[in-house]
Amino acid sequence: MKQLDVLFVHANASRRIYQDLAKDFSAIEPPIWAGLLAGHCRLKGFSVDILDCEALHLDEEQSANSIAQAKARLVCFVVYGQQPSASSQNMAGATSLAEAAEKLAPESKIIFVGGHVAALPREVLERHQAIDFVCQNEGVYTISNLLKTNLNDQLDKVDGLGFRQGAQIMLNRPSPIVAKADLPREMPGVAWDLLPSANYRTSLWHSYPNNSIRQPFAALYTSLGCPMRCSFCMINIINRQENEFSDGSAVFRYWEPDHIIQQFDYFASQGITNIKIADELFVLRSDHFLKLCELIIQRGYKFNIWCYSRVDTVKDQYLATLKKAGVNWLALGIESGVSKVRKDVTKGRFEDVDIRGVVAKIREHGINVIGNYIFGLPEDDLSSMQMTLDLAMEMNTEEANFYSAMAYPGSPLHGLARKEGWKLPSSYAGFSQHSYECQPLPTKHLTAQQVLAFRDEAWMKYHTSGKFLDLLKQKFGQAAVDETVKSTKIKLKRKILEEASIAP
Repeated sequence: MKQLDVLFVHANASRRIYQDLAKDFSAIEPPIWAGLLAGHCRLKGFSVDILDCEALHLDEEQSANSIAQAKARLVCFVVYGQQPSASSQNMAGATSLAEAAEKLAPESKIIFVGGHVAALPREVLERHQAIDFVCQNEGVYTISNLLKTNLNDQLDKVDGLGFRQGAQIMLNRPSPIVAKADLPREMPGVAWDLLPSANYRTSLWHSYPNNSIRQPFAALYTSLGCPMRCSFCMINIINRQENEFSDGSAVFRYWEPDHIIQQFDYFASQGITNIKIADELFVLRSDHFLKLCELIIQRGYKFNIWCYSRVDTVKDQYLATLKKAGVNWLALGIESGVSKVRKDVTKGRFEDVDIRGVVAKIREHGINVIGNYIFGLPEDDLSSMQMTLDLAMEMNTEEANFYSAMAYPGSPLHGLARKEGWKLPSSYAGFSQHSYECQPLPTKHLTAQQVLAFRDEAWMKYHTSGKFLDLLKQKFGQAAVDETVKSTKIKLKRKILEEASIAP
């Protein structure tokens, strides 16, 4: 039997990242990037498989044994995710598992790909001896070209590869990313047949319009990257070819709707109705998203779709089509309720848009809104953060996410934090919004402890508000209220807040 060429691995760090929320409330999302990479390598003639440790509920020992049993030439840890923080926080489980796997399967070579690795390739190789190779950007061509070698010789010929040569760290010249015109051929879609599709579940709130049924669930990209240059975001770092930070790599690529609809055809054939379009900005190019919506409508599919939009790209003429296609949720990056704070960190985004009016317009079309807010941006003080919370409470959208500002590796904010000597997380899990080790940034006016305490209190205030719970009951029924109340009983433990409370 021929040896497996490459095993793509998604490690399980959910417990450390989400604490007690991991059991019932956090989503279990399919590893889209692993699926796309697997599809690409299979097209190139290599034998591939995927091990999704989180979806299979494998602990580290079970995961390492599964990797050893696969006996793959190359084990590729895909340390990626569907939000900017996910790559850095998922390094916690991935690096630990890599070390365990290296002991059980020393004959297999280990490569890491993902946003964190793309941002800090040299540092990752220096810190983790179990990792043989790293990809300096999205890794598509780097991985398939590496597989053409014997994994030992001519490594300097593989563009985008990082590796060790004796005691020296070698970073090869950059690899091109997949051009938009080549996406259908090079990355035709997720290798769903290699994933345990029945095990994925969506977020609690996403399921509300679907009678709170969370499974089955699927997620996909219809585009890659983002044309914006927000200083707190590192999502474009995998597009990097020359630049140090993500804002210099704002490349936006997308598959044509006629190609993407094939993925939706597959979902419909499998009875999957909960769909997340994980694009950073789906509602951006009307010739892209409206055509896809029209194709879904023509087929008569009944999906429960969640996707992202900019506040200033939501137009009246789009909303009816989005709703008819099954878009029941639009996630809006509102960030801050204070224009000055917002302008300081955003480039090419909305500035003085009527946020209240936009939210009202979306809801008039029967689409639910999840507002995303950030506390602790550089210009924030207690007053401005309170104004952001007041805005969230006033609009009372069907869901709200509250984040504390993080300096994610690869973002301009991370470079600024290092330059200024601001304290950064000492562990990978410290980049998680929900972990015990969570370490947000201070602002010009507040400590990290003040920011995190405000964030946690704001989340609790919003989700226990009588006005919010009444809205849930009215729109989605008592079950939505009960589950939300249940989630508020789980109190996150925070190391920096505990230390602050016992400091002399």
